[in-house]
Amino acid sequence: MTSEDLQSWAAGLDELFARVARRFGRVEPRRQARAYLVGLLAPVERKNGWQLAEAAGDAQPHRMQRLLNNVRWDPREVRVDLRDYVVEQLGDPGGVLIVDETGFIKKGTRSAGVQRQYSGTAGRVENCQLGVFLAYATSRGRVLLDAELYLPKSWTGDRARCAQAGIPDDVPFATKPALAAAMLGRALDGGVPASWVAADEAYGQDHKFRLFLEKRKIGYVVAVPRSQSLGTGIGYGYTGSRADAVTAEAPEQAWKRLSAGDGAKGPRLYDWAMASLPPHADDDLGGPAGFQRWLLVRRSLTPDDQGERELAFYLCFGPAGTPLQELVRIAGSRWAIEECFASAKNEVGLDQYQVRRYDGWHRHITLAMLAHAYLAVTAAHAPKARAAWSPSPQPRSAVSWHV
Repeated sequence: MTSEDLQSWAAGLDELFARVARRFGRVEPRRQARAYLVGLLAPVERKNGWQLAEAAGDAQPHRMQRLLNNVRWDPREVRVDLRDYVVEQLGDPGGVLIVDETGFIKKGTRSAGVQRQYSGTAGRVENCQLGVFLAYATSRGRVLLDAELYLPKSWTGDRARCAQAGIPDDVPFATKPALAAAMLGRALDGGVPASWVAADEAYGQDHKFRLFLEKRKIGYVVAVPRSQSLGTGIGYGYTGSRADAVTAEAPEQAWKRLSAGDGAKGPRLYDWAMASLPPHADDDLGGPAGFQRWLLVRRSLTPDDQGERELAFYLCFGPAGTPLQELVRIAGSRWAIEECFASAKNEVGLDQYQVRRYDGWHRHITLAMLAHAYLAVTAAHAPKARAAWSPSPQPRSAVSWHV
């Protein structure tokens, strides 16, 4: 690594912080925010208040804590600058927006939104907070763009408890798919160039979430359970043919062996089949003109102990004539957000905060996403940086299988 490399990286960080500096009003919080950002990027073992303060040359963590808990600045405004930076540096009309959640294990009961709940990160029920995130993936890189702290009904139903954790009175209960839809709306309204959305079952099986995307006329490839109805509305209840029942009728020639992208051990190869779905019965004139819906099915190459090949199911919506290979590419792109979670936690301390308040959570998460975006952009533009850092997965149906 040469001095020119270091100067270039420092200049890139200066350029990024110049975009957000005005959001901090006075000189003192502006300096502290930059020190916090530099600390998140530094080789500090733990990115908590004490160690970030030490990295900045402070004897106590008070100034770092005040930045997160007391100084007046709006993290949502900083995310607007983050979004513009990412679009300018990594934007691509074929980009994919990805929603998912990640868990933050916590002790006690006072941190905003904490309770015993299932965390996919831990793979079990834990005392934790859950954050719903929006990622953006293009051929040039992948970053986290937006985040919302999920507040269970046990919290939003107790406004006194909310007040103690700094949760405003006007923040209601919202499901995770509703939080995801709000973030997607902000990204699309903000001009993020994207053609597709990807999500796992928690979001894919939500009819309102899919309908939101269809009204915005953006394609999606979303995972659904094997019991997903493909009948009227393809939504509530199981009144129509199930995804697994329809798949059982697929002819063998419908299956094509394709890669869903490169993994740690090379191409992620599966057998894939794609079936056209009829319009929803409640669609006006058959749905958005020029768009179509499909069922996409992924089949593992090797059988399990019972001799069965594992199946995964996706509901898809996009421009009519979209080929199988493109839907497979979008399905595989969902793993980009998992890589973002891993790298953001390992590299910039996304999960290493020590705040209990709702606004403190959003502030730390926003600065961590800003630091993560800087690394992704630097890696995209500098080969040496890329080498040093890379983001670390019944009745006969009316569907028509593509053979």
